[in-house]
Amino acid sequence: MSRATLFFDLDGTLIDSAVGITRCIAHALTQLEHPVPSEEELRGWIGPSLRTSFMPLLGDPARVEAAVEHYLERFESHGWLEHQVYDGIGEAIEALHADGYRLAVVTAKNEPHARRILAHLPFGHRFEEIVGATVDGRLSHKADLIGEALRRLGASPDSCWMIGDRRMDIEGARHHGMRNVGVLWGFGGEQELRDAGADHLVMSPARLGPLFG
Repeated sequence: MSRATLFFDLDGTLIDSAVGITRCIAHALTQLEHPVPSEEELRGWIGPSLRTSFMPLLGDPARVEAAVEHYLERFESHGWLEHQVYDGIGEAIEALHADGYRLAVVTAKNEPHARRILAHLPFGHRFEEIVGATVDGRLSHKADLIGEALRRLGASPDSCWMIGDRRMDIEGARHHGMRNVGVLWGFGGEQELRDAGADHLVMSPARLGPLFG
């Protein structure tokens, strides 16, 4: 019997990228001379696409695109390195790979940035595919990204799981009828994940393996 295919979110699931992301958002808003929200508010931006988060704050599509450009400017020079791998996630990925699961990353982060980060993670080579948002934002919503991952891997939703820390991960999986896991070490929190309809919640990476057996 073939093993399932496991789609992992990146920010808040594999890596704690809060410092890099929030500093880049603050940089972008400062360049536009717009007030910078509190650190707590900015952490809520981690997960959705950049344009989705900037639009309610800035209102004007042209200013949103300018903010995205300023964000990417800092991210490409500094932000992509400003993260930490969550304790235990590397061991969990290695164990799942050894057990024969197909692994992929599905993230709303721009795909070139996601690939750059994964290339520098010690377990990054274990992922068969990395699917991220297009630079122009055309492909950025989680349900669409999951659909793209299914297409690239030639996988059916009933053979796949989505693992992530935000409601978008759970809602995107449910859109395709996929099983899903909400992780509690990221940015979403238990209530958000329950409200989104998570099938399972896990407190630590070590608890992932038994779910898929």
